Amino acid sequence: MNHEKFEKSILRLGIAVAIVISFGGLAQILPLMYEAQIIEPMADMKPRTALEQAGFDIYIREGCYNCHSQQVRTLRAEVARYGHHSLAAESVYDRPFQWGSKRTGPDLARVGGRYSDEWHRVHLLNPRDVVPESNMPGYPWLAKNLVDAEQTEANLRGLRMLGHPYSDEDVAAAAALASKTEMDAMVAYLQSLGRYAPKVETLTQTATGGASE
Repeated sequence: MNHEKFEKSILRLGIAVAIVISFGGLAQILPLMYEAQIIEPMADMKPRTALEQAGFDIYIREGCYNCHSQQVRTLRAEVARYGHHSLAAESVYDRPFQWGSKRTGPDLARVGGRYSDEWHRVHLLNPRDVVPESNMPGYPWLAKNLVDAEQTEANLRGLRMLGHPYSDEDVAAAAALASKTEMDAMVAYLQSLGRYAPKVETLTQTATGGASE
């Protein structure tokens, strides 16, 4: 029988398994790439400002994603701690996305607005000044380094080519960052996280057709 040729040959069997897995993977992945909730931003959602984007780039450069995820799962415990679970549309302007899988530190998807700018500055300089049990390292150089305005402007132009709706004025605004520190940028980015997080009340009204009792 034909199947015996595959079962008795490791090479043939391996190739056949790889082909089957590839087709199965494509069947799951390709449809998602065209779903509106994956590729379209949420209502009234705007891309990051030049300062916030600079902070995003610094966040990646410093490897913050290695210890902090940005994806609230649908589990009750996570929603109770962090807020509404994350939606794919929230990450449309993330290149690369920051969902992550490891949490040495807490999830940051909803951290924006929870603490003051000054709290974030102190925390980044020496985390144990505000969280005594923290094992996070300090980042004092962020307060000394200035933002690379030219690189940020180039990044915004690149993102515009990829579909981010930046205007010429948005891109030109990056030039004003030359006097900003990397700490300013990082704090701005952290404060932007969760800005477009859906509210439970809004989702409830949508599910019920806006009816009130």
